[in-house]
Amino acid sequence: MIPFLDLKAQYASLKPEVDASVIKVLESGQYVLGEEVAQFEREFADYCDAAHAIAVNSGTSALHLALLAAGVGPGDEVITTPFTFVATVSAICSAGAKPVFVDIDPQTFMLDPAKLEQAITPRTKAILPVHLYGQMADMDPILEIADHYHLMVIEDACQAHGAEYKGQRAGSMGVSGCFSFYPGKNLGAYGEGGIVVTNDDAQMKKIRMLRDWGQEQRYHHTIKGFNYRMDGIQGAILRIKLRHLEQWNEARRANARRYTSLLAGMAGIETPVEVSNRRHVYHIFALRCGDRDGLLRALQAEDVQTGLHYPIPVHLQRAHEDLGYRIGDFPEAEAAAKSVLSLPMFPELTSRQVEMVAAAVRQDEHVH
Repeated sequence: MIPFLDLKAQYASLKPEVDASVIKVLESGQYVLGEEVAQFEREFADYCDAAHAIAVNSGTSALHLALLAAGVGPGDEVITTPFTFVATVSAICSAGAKPVFVDIDPQTFMLDPAKLEQAITPRTKAILPVHLYGQMADMDPILEIADHYHLMVIEDACQAHGAEYKGQRAGSMGVSGCFSFYPGKNLGAYGEGGIVVTNDDAQMKKIRMLRDWGQEQRYHHTIKGFNYRMDGIQGAILRIKLRHLEQWNEARRANARRYTSLLAGMAGIETPVEVSNRRHVYHIFALRCGDRDGLLRALQAEDVQTGLHYPIPVHLQRAHEDLGYRIGDFPEAEAAAKSVLSLPMFPELTSRQVEMVAAAVRQDEHVH
């Protein structure tokens, strides 16, 4: 079997280092936040070319706090994409605001800046572009429109650790950028974790307080806050893994090039597009297929695990039917949801495994 993801292989390669770091935290007694988390914050901020990083307990918490720190609240609207994991939208709702969707560019699957202005109303407070699958959204026009209408831009970079747009790192272009360290991410914890990066001192101070019960100092609760702190063990593990992230991202990019080359010219298959001036880090390698479900079944029969990212756009999820959207409102997102299929993608994936997956795709009658 060729797995979609192999977390055990990555742990095996780091085992002595990781085990020692975990024992060090256990012996230190610093189990929540602490020095390992503080060091990781500094190192991750440097990696993203950002001034500050605030570690939290999940990517969803990162998004929630970034929105609150940007002043988003009840009565506000936040523009985002319907083609994302539901956490993007849940964070907007948790901040008390209303999500407003803009359809996607069918080539990149991300928010289409050409459709952005028509969604802006007097209630719009922020734009939340999602850097999907490991590639950054088209940030220049998004930032230009945001500047024109005096809106905040918060980057959902939960799938884009190390991605770049015209040489600028994901998370460094908006007022803040939010990352997830869910285990399957390019930089994954051994449990849950997340972080907000920002160049804005005021944002940093507000988010630091919000993640730890709104405390300015111990037992001095200046604002209403949350228990969104990162565990010490996760900070220690992420510090070790961060040192390998560039090498892992390059391995993903090499695997993506192999897939693209092996699947070139196939009728019924579109491989991912890496837009010029952007660095795609291939968190997900998502094909677009004529008969997605047929190809999925054929690959299952060949013992190739696949993923669906994402089969139902957020505007058609039952949990968000209160927003009042219907089938047909965002045709590009709906078409993508019916046609995308994610192939195995992780740094330890071998050339032989890539060749076997590509051969299984090529022999499937459903894609011709």
